[in-house]
Amino acid sequence: MTLHAPAAPSADRTDTQPAPYPMPQVQIVPAWAKWLAPHADLETQIFVFTSVIKVLVALSLFFGTYYISWRYLYSINWTFWPVALALLAAETYSYLDAWLFSLGAWRMRIRTGHPPPIPGATVDVFITCYNEPVELVRETAVAARDIDWPHKKVYVLDDGRSPAMQAMAAEIGVGYITRSEAWIGKDRHAKAGNLVNAMGQTSGEFILILDADQIPDPKILRHTLGYFRDEKLAFVQTPQWFYNTPPGNPFGTDAPLFYGPIQQGKDGWNAAYFCGSNAVLRREALMSIGIRYYVRDQTRLIRTSLNAADRLLRRAKRDLSAAERVTAGAALDQLREAVATARRQLRRGEPLQNITWAFQRKAEAVSRQLVAEDLAAIQADLAEIPGLAEMGIGPELSEALSAPETLDALTARNVSPLAAIAAARVLLMGVDLDRGHEAEPVFPIATISVTEDMATAMRMHACGWKSVYHHEILARGLAPEDLRTALQQRLRWAQGTIQVMLRENPLVQPGLSLGQRLMYFATMWSYMSGFFSVIYLLAPVLYFFFGWLPVRAYSEDFFWHLIPFLVANQLLFIFIAWGLPTWRGQQYSLALFPLWIQAVTSAVNNVFFGRKLGFVVTPKSRQSGVYFNLVRPQLFMMGLITVAMLYGLARLALGLTDQVVPILVNVFWSCYNLLMLSVVLEAATYQPPDEAPAVPPDRLMATATGRIGSGSVRM
Repeated sequence: MTLHAPAAPSADRTDTQPAPYPMPQVQIVPAWAKWLAPHADLETQIFVFTSVIKVLVALSLFFGTYYISWRYLYSINWTFWPVALALLAAETYSYLDAWLFSLGAWRMRIRTGHPPPIPGATVDVFITCYNEPVELVRETAVAARDIDWPHKKVYVLDDGRSPAMQAMAAEIGVGYITRSEAWIGKDRHAKAGNLVNAMGQTSGEFILILDADQIPDPKILRHTLGYFRDEKLAFVQTPQWFYNTPPGNPFGTDAPLFYGPIQQGKDGWNAAYFCGSNAVLRREALMSIGIRYYVRDQTRLIRTSLNAADRLLRRAKRDLSAAERVTAGAALDQLREAVATARRQLRRGEPLQNITWAFQRKAEAVSRQLVAEDLAAIQADLAEIPGLAEMGIGPELSEALSAPETLDALTARNVSPLAAIAAARVLLMGVDLDRGHEAEPVFPIATISVTEDMATAMRMHACGWKSVYHHEILARGLAPEDLRTALQQRLRWAQGTIQVMLRENPLVQPGLSLGQRLMYFATMWSYMSGFFSVIYLLAPVLYFFFGWLPVRAYSEDFFWHLIPFLVANQLLFIFIAWGLPTWRGQQYSLALFPLWIQAVTSAVNNVFFGRKLGFVVTPKSRQSGVYFNLVRPQLFMMGLITVAMLYGLARLALGLTDQVVPILVNVFWSCYNLLMLSVVLEAATYQPPDEAPAVPPDRLMATATGRIGSGSVRM
């Protein structure tokens, strides 16, 4: 695969400066694989690369199992069982994480080219925006307009309803779409709702989604549409690359491991992720999941309503007097049979509208029958009252009581058992098949999470659709340039991922293969690391201060079990990420432990208790200064580790302890923790270098708003 930088800006562009930093050239195989097979063709080099990776995966998992088994069976220090079991839980988490990572590495799929595009394929290019500067969106829109594909239509999806944005779109000759009146007073569902609204007003076979800042390469469609020759292919995802991040970017906003080995590993399991931007999707696939999940959700609502109606009717019959059981009891039994019939129809997959309509008509008929029997008894009683006819209210009253409108009115009376029947009807009538609370009854884009991309991709995979990860940079965008925005984006992605896990856990979702379940769960599982990171950080502190040793002894046996696992695991990571700048990502995986904990707790509160998600407030422009207030937990932990380590060394120097090996092991462990946490110091004090290529102020403003795509930052 040959990669090229985007074409030079056209005359319409407001910024004709080159990208601040050069477009990287993605390597198909790392240098070491080429060294092992210097004269072989590319396919052979790929075979060598993947074979070595498989060997390292096997070694890593073997030594990992060897170590964790020994830890469980022989090494737990029960004298200090709380910290011993906590550390064992953290190590078990890491062991399972290693398994999930290794499974992806085992099936890395390395694509070396792209099939020819489908002739005549129609494409809608969606540029999602919300209050970004017009000039920033203009650059993206002009580049999208100039994509080398004749059968495309470009639309700016403006969720901010900006007259200036509309005028810009008209000026450069692209479409402009904003929310229809159907959305007034309805849940907007952020970016997902914006896309759904646009889908209802367009008709292209395929959809290219771009964030406001993601400037596409002219070749993006020619290099991706060919994959859709497979009629079961749902989407093609390409990497996200940011042109405003300098080398050594302290925020770790580039994700070379994710947009590389991790996505390639998921691709091998047909589980590549849709990441919200820089992706081409098949409209049919999106519509199919929208319909399927509409039916699923409405079926669940009807089933829940039928169960509640059955419980209500049983309770009403139980509360009847002996006299009422003769007539009212039989009526309630009829309606319970109608509930049972509706359940059978639901299991058979009959149309939902027919099920609810039939039940409501049956409830109405039973109510009328019950009222008619009551009125007949009343009429008989009236006929037996002497002198009633002379008062002029005999036949007339009987006729009035028999009138249909009287039956209708009395049927709706809130008296038992009619109250129970009426309530049962209301439960089923409450199932709004048109989903009047939503702007659209069917949502092709998932709205169960603040990040719509992962949930949408997982639903497509569950419905039998396929995906492709195309490892070629075909768009360039903006990354956060201050710590506050970087944290906000990471928090949002983590919260969205946990929401998906809580609402549609891939481990139990029907339709997914085992590999797909594990690949989705691997990402969700990774965000649980915050809790276990605290254990790793505090374990040496507790030893220095209190002498709590979580293992029986740091003996020769301990090192013979641990070191092979660490070496094999690190070798696997080094070889799979060869040539990629992954150190920042490793640091942040530990250093952002407060953020990961916040993401989990806030997502749980949102899903189970309905509390709104709280986000880090983003600035309106790139900020200068220091941000120690954003990393106070990390600073506290660094201070605590440092004091504890000095305390332990002082005790050793003064001869107050003879545990030399445990002290040195924990000193090494503490130094490693400090090194990993130190990244927050650089991030909190980072100032862009004066010599860095200038980025227009409007881009800086857009970067700070945090609206540059929900899927921009990944660990």
